[in-house]
Amino acid sequence: MSLLKRATISDVAKLAGVSMTTVSRVLNKNYPVKEATRIKVEKAIGELEFKPNLLARGLIHNKTQTIGILTPSIENLFFSEVVKGIDSVMKERGYTTFLCNTEGDPKQEQRMIDNLKDRSVDGIITINPRTKNIKSGYYQTLSKQIPVIIINGYNRGIQCNYVLNDGEVGTLEALKYLYELGHREIAFLRGQFSYSYDVKESMYKQFCKDNHLEFEEENIIVVEDGNGPQTVEQSKALVEKILRENKRFTCLFACNDWMAVGALNAAKSLNISVPDEFSIIGFDNTIISQITEPRLTTVDQNMTGLGQISGKRICELIEDKSSGNKKIVIETKLVKRESVAKACR
Repeated sequence: MSLLKRATISDVAKLAGVSMTTVSRVLNKNYPVKEATRIKVEKAIGELEFKPNLLARGLIHNKTQTIGILTPSIENLFFSEVVKGIDSVMKERGYTTFLCNTEGDPKQEQRMIDNLKDRSVDGIITINPRTKNIKSGYYQTLSKQIPVIIINGYNRGIQCNYVLNDGEVGTLEALKYLYELGHREIAFLRGQFSYSYDVKESMYKQFCKDNHLEFEEENIIVVEDGNGPQTVEQSKALVEKILRENKRFTCLFACNDWMAVGALNAAKSLNISVPDEFSIIGFDNTIISQITEPRLTTVDQNMTGLGQISGKRICELIEDKSSGNKKIVIETKLVKRESVAKACR
């Protein structure tokens, strides 16, 4: 048979001298077939290197053994680790994953979901989806059509299945650590349009209020793209500007490690010693936090575990082993390294 032509079930039937129905029964193992007949069919399958059309079989059985994963970035190592955790579980369960990079665009997010639905995926896991799509009820509607897991995108009142890190506790632990070291002027660095940024900012403002710290809107530095390839450079430029204009800050809390690296680069460009003159805390505990100089103090989000739990949960929904919506919260942990020291003023 020509290598350019893919063998069909009809080709197998002809070579084995049986009907296509018999071949189908052997493939699906859903009907008794004589041993001699089964051997002939399997021999023909081997000779022709026949591979069943998985999409066609999936449509017949209403299951394609595929899931879609949406991420706002493939550059940010946080998302890569989460995807790795999801994929490890799905491979064990016999699933194939389709990875889609939305680049943080809410419209692109919806277009990619439509594409995944057209491919008849069994479920969708979306990581850090755009706030606009959650608040609009888009995901609540989607979850009634197909199993959906939202990672780090919780929104009160929107009925969906969520798996998320305890960003509130993680942020609070980091801020308390800075406070205990004498820091009172804390800058806050975040990205746009994300639940994870919003919840951290909310905790930051509450912490300032509870501890009678002076708060001004300029304390909050907003990066246009908190997850993309320009994050480090954008963060560097913004932090440089605020450090030039406002000498009172003694430290900075960054909502992810990419932004923390940008802040670290800003301090170096201004000849500000970290941590002797300025302290920096990140969030995620990606590998990048361990190779900076100095190494970054950061909040560990257990990224692989976050993905694995999400993978197991989507399988429960696909296999109808679990009904109703759940919110699963995973603990965080502050990892103390060399980018934080006692306040110098």
